[in-house]
Amino acid sequence: MGGEDKVVEALKTVDPTKSNAAKNEKRVLMARPGLGKEGRRISLLSNHFNVRFTGSDAVFYHYSIQITYDDNKPVENKGIGRKIIDKLFQMYSSELAGKHFAYDGEKSLFTVGPLPQNIFEFKIVLEEAAAKPKAGSGSPDADGDQKRLKKAYQAKSFKVGITYAAKIPLKPIAIALKGGDSSQTQDALRVLDIVLRQQQANKGCLLVRQSFFNGDPKNFVDLGGGVTGCRGFHSSFYTTHAGLSLNMDVTTTMIMTPGPVVNFLVSNQNCQNPSQIDWSKAKRMLKNMRIKTKHTKMEFKIIGVSDYPCNKQIFPMKTIGKEETTDITVLEYYRDIRQIEVSWSSTLPCLDVGKPKRPNYLPLELCELVSLQRYTKSLSGPQRASLVEKSRQKPQDRTRTLIEGVRSNNYGDDPIFVACGIQIDSQLNKFDGRVLNAPTLICGNGAESFPNRGRWNFNNKKLNNPMKIEKWAICNFSARCDMSHISREIINCGRNKGMQIDRPFTVIEEDRQNIRAGPVIRVEKMFEKIRKELPGPPDFLLCILPERKNSDLYGPWKKKNLHEVGVVTQCISPGKLNDQYFTNLLLKINAKMGGLNAMLSVEHLKTIPIVHSTPTLILGLDVSHGMPGRNDLPSIAAVVGSRHWPSISKYRASVRTQSPKLEMIDQLYKPQANGSDDGMIREILIDFYQTSEARKPSQIIIFRDGVSETQFNQVLNIELSQIIQAYQQLGDGPLPKFTLIIAQKNHHTKLFQADSPDNVPPGTVVDTKVVHPRNYDFFMCSHNGMIGTSRPTHYHVLLDENKFSPDDLQQLVHSLSYVYQRSTTAISVVAPICYAHLAAAQMSQFMKFEDLSETSSGAGAAIGVVPDLPRLHKNVCNSMFFC
Repeated sequence: MGGEDKVVEALKTVDPTKSNAAKNEKRVLMARPGLGKEGRRISLLSNHFNVRFTGSDAVFYHYSIQITYDDNKPVENKGIGRKIIDKLFQMYSSELAGKHFAYDGEKSLFTVGPLPQNIFEFKIVLEEAAAKPKAGSGSPDADGDQKRLKKAYQAKSFKVGITYAAKIPLKPIAIALKGGDSSQTQDALRVLDIVLRQQQANKGCLLVRQSFFNGDPKNFVDLGGGVTGCRGFHSSFYTTHAGLSLNMDVTTTMIMTPGPVVNFLVSNQNCQNPSQIDWSKAKRMLKNMRIKTKHTKMEFKIIGVSDYPCNKQIFPMKTIGKEETTDITVLEYYRDIRQIEVSWSSTLPCLDVGKPKRPNYLPLELCELVSLQRYTKSLSGPQRASLVEKSRQKPQDRTRTLIEGVRSNNYGDDPIFVACGIQIDSQLNKFDGRVLNAPTLICGNGAESFPNRGRWNFNNKKLNNPMKIEKWAICNFSARCDMSHISREIINCGRNKGMQIDRPFTVIEEDRQNIRAGPVIRVEKMFEKIRKELPGPPDFLLCILPERKNSDLYGPWKKKNLHEVGVVTQCISPGKLNDQYFTNLLLKINAKMGGLNAMLSVEHLKTIPIVHSTPTLILGLDVSHGMPGRNDLPSIAAVVGSRHWPSISKYRASVRTQSPKLEMIDQLYKPQANGSDDGMIREILIDFYQTSEARKPSQIIIFRDGVSETQFNQVLNIELSQIIQAYQQLGDGPLPKFTLIIAQKNHHTKLFQADSPDNVPPGTVVDTKVVHPRNYDFFMCSHNGMIGTSRPTHYHVLLDENKFSPDDLQQLVHSLSYVYQRSTTAISVVAPICYAHLAAAQMSQFMKFEDLSETSSGAGAAIGVVPDLPRLHKNVCNSMFFC
């Protein structure tokens, strides 16, 4: 019987009592048990604006909208819906009793109170200023400018059907504000949010869910590569502890830089001039983009590019009064018929703005990209860095922008809000928060460290549990740096931190002839040299990479070490080499090798409330998805679990692939045909048992990242059930008690100091006013925001069978922001979640999808069978390889 089998058998015989069948019942979100009291008071502001709500008796009537052409074919152009409904309101207002509409832009319309009847059908005629000319079967028609001007406003007829669907009362909002639980609250809030969207749509803004962006160039920042950051506002209604509120935040989206199409392409492809444009890439990038022509000021949608340059692309042109057609080039047409001289773009392809069987070619130099067109592809590293730098705002700048934004929107003038009794304050919500004291840390030899504003250091201090490194080597992939200096400084820095590091056995330089080979081959060649030059397997390999960011060697190197040979490795690309650099490097290496850099004083003294008295497993769960617009890359799910109870500073990871964009983790429990379990939780439970003196966890605290409120019930009932099944599969016995907490960073609540222009201090916690009126949640800003405006983490406690007091739970969450072994700063979210994210990100590098075309994007082909992720080697599977 193998070692793991013995552990499983031991687990099955710990306590043969019956399982708690009640665990299979449907669980509901818990209510707030009370408020925290610890910490010093601090006066705060938030970007929630109080809403006076007096229309709780108002009722929205929901109507389904069907828009068709005269021949009853459905209208597929979503953008035209608002124009049609606006025209309908102008033409038929009296028939509709003068009711104002809230229209979602698709198939739903809402009014306060009912329309005169339940079913209507109207005919609407729109004059389209961007109508497409009906030229022969080629370029813009040859019937002359006068005929063209007549066609510029082409009338189109539509039929609009309005059918009653449902009532949506606002009373559930009033019930929720009093702490009641109503399933209809979200429906009512959604309608109010649609009113906000409609207001901005009427102003010509780009709508991205509940965020709005106008085309004022003062809101634009250039990110390079033909991409522009566009600043706008997010706004949405929420029920909070203090009443109904409008949450408004500054946000940024990416758009294609408006202006000449050629400028965009040259910048996007990083070309020196238009002759270097890759037109196959350009065709993919421009498809469905909207352009405006310089000569007619008309808008068109791009469907492709011509097969030949402007001076060679032929199309058949009809002659007035004759049946036959004449072949003519696009260049000749514009020069001879339109008297427009096409110059530099005559040798470049044209843009096709027609239909698949009836192309309409436009010379490139006559086309400009329309503003406010979203750029949905992933940003490059430099673009992301530029976005962060140019979009951040200091707290006082952000508050000023928000107040101006609320005032300029004139919400009080909206007739629907007036009918609902809604008035929105123009000042930020003010209330008190609390600042928790930073936990004391224990370094080497029992020395205490007292963090100041979320930061500490190892000056004149040793590591808590330094590891000894004896058999190691340096592998250099053609990076230009002084290897002897690096090894000497690592050894010296280690000595100062109490870490004994012997001299490396050797420095292995990459053979120069391999530099131009592929990354996998380069790694294989390096390992051939390692086997030849080292007397046996090393304990540790330091890898020097030539590029600081996104080296294509990183994934193959990590896979080779962690999957195939089982060696702990650290990759570096040296920049500024100083003591801080080498200290940070050693923090990562020591943690990967099994050491501990610092621990909490309460952890050292075994005085963590609830956790220290009963075997407690802490889990961090996260799912990382592929780059935006790619449906062909599997998502990566990761679970980390604490080990060596009562420690809460060491973790072990289990990582799997799953279907693309799937947010729920589906392999926590994975039963096999033979009755065994190959899921992720089993690995974590066995490791906890092995490292915690043969104890099963009696308590499990779960931190889950990256899910929205609409998925809370799935986490609570599906994912938690999988964890319970994995536990039960290892044997009968009483189930552990669970505490389940969601951590959200992707939200729009910001906190500001009322009496200071600085960010809120580390340890700021809020569990009143801007939190949910019933459910158990709180905001915590545990890190020190040095630049921009700090974003607190929003913690939602869905279940707490362990019955933490609010203060104990908040202190535990705060403390878990100080056990992150990679740095000497408190982090913004609990360490288990950060570790799960790191583990998923690192192991995703194992999978290089060379066979997948870069053309797969958006609605591209979804992946079929999800490829399995290579498993970690037994020598490193229990390590903190992700540090």
